[in-house]
Amino acid sequence: MLLFTLSASAPLTAAAGLATTGYAVTGHAALAPAVLAVAVTLALFAVGYGAMCHRLAHAGGFHAHVARGLGRPAGVGAAWTALIARNALQVGLYGVVGAAGAPLLVRWLGTAPAWWLLALAVWALVAALGVLRMDLTGPTLAALLLAELAVLVVFGLGRLLTPAGGALDLDAVSPARLLTPGAGALLVLAVVGFVGFESAVLLREETRDPRRTARAATYLAVGVVGVVLAFSAAATTAALGPDRAVALAREHGVELLFDLAGEHLGEALTPVGLAVFVASAFAALLSLHHTTARYAFALGREGLLPAVFGRASPRTGAPRVASAAQSTLGLVVILGCAAVGVDPVRRLFYRAVAFGGLGLLLLTAVTSVAVLVFLVREAADEPWWRRAVAPGLAAVALVAMVVLALADVATLFGVAADAPLRWAPPAVFLAVALVGALWAAVLRVHRPARHARIGLGPESVTTELAAPPAPAPGARV
Repeated sequence: MLLFTLSASAPLTAAAGLATTGYAVTGHAALAPAVLAVAVTLALFAVGYGAMCHRLAHAGGFHAHVARGLGRPAGVGAAWTALIARNALQVGLYGVVGAAGAPLLVRWLGTAPAWWLLALAVWALVAALGVLRMDLTGPTLAALLLAELAVLVVFGLGRLLTPAGGALDLDAVSPARLLTPGAGALLVLAVVGFVGFESAVLLREETRDPRRTARAATYLAVGVVGVVLAFSAAATTAALGPDRAVALAREHGVELLFDLAGEHLGEALTPVGLAVFVASAFAALLSLHHTTARYAFALGREGLLPAVFGRASPRTGAPRVASAAQSTLGLVVILGCAAVGVDPVRRLFYRAVAFGGLGLLLLTAVTSVAVLVFLVREAADEPWWRRAVAPGLAAVALVAMVVLALADVATLFGVAADAPLRWAPPAVFLAVALVGALWAAVLRVHRPARHARIGLGPESVTTELAAPPAPAPGARV
């Protein structure tokens, strides 16, 4: 359970790809305190989230918890928000896989094709594996995860032992930097590093001691990701200084951590680290493809997407329509970005992932409020710590993070502070939530059986089958 949860987060992709690109775009490098703040908040969130999951017959995605806590209209808005955010995270990774794979081929073969050709090769492999439902095996995941963690720890120690100017800049990693302008942008990037942390709770039924095992795996996943990402970010910022870290990130891009390691630990480590990074990004891409396709499948089953999305392959059981839709979206994005010359890292990868991260932060904040409302209303037998204190603290912290993120939304996306388009990303999620609430109202009036299925997951099918038929016009009831 812990292995599955940690593998989905792809710590090396977050540290070497998202963090360094975030430094270059935002101009801020104080990511370490942001990661620790998010880790503590998610640990508090997991207390109430786990308690609520154990009271639901179906522990589905966040939208199921929002539907049970705040009502079905809010649940539909949360469902569509999650789908958009997950799609953005997934398609954005094609940019960094293509861009990071090119330097490797140059080192090995002396030449490399355009980034989008490499992205198309990865896209074809992901599309095939998604339809065939061929997940990475446990030993492969374990080996890749250990390699990622080893690269981050070894490379981080190398930077700490060879700081620029001979001394570490500890002020660069001070928690006080979260009170400076730009902190909201770093909080959004930190949230992306914990993608999939809730997976352990969703797998609890497959363990002998569901409550204890899921809780332990969730806390361990948040703790491991938080410590490793914070250590890597702190090592870079403290060793280089925030200003130089930003300047080097703009110069080296996603190769920054590996080029620094080559300078201090030997050039042979640079291609090794880069190869593990590409493998990490591919594993994250494949994982997101599988989970997003199955999320669309669940929404199709609940009637929140066209029914065709809720159909599985009779041969493999995989959600082939939802998977094909994922692949089609990826193909369109890759070809579209190649046609207009979009930068694969700073535009496709970073902006898509930042957009998805903002959506995840908004979704987690709404879910935290829903968990608090549900537990206060329906969990009188829970200790106050699980019922109100921890969920309340998490809700307050997450809402505060949303406020900071919206205040720094221009910094997050690297646009002018007065640019009208800076409000486009949050406006998209607001519009989706409002349309989702409206659709729930329509279902309640015209299709009450489908409305009753919202948030029920696998139970949605039996709910509709068990619903009594509507009486004929004029019949006595």
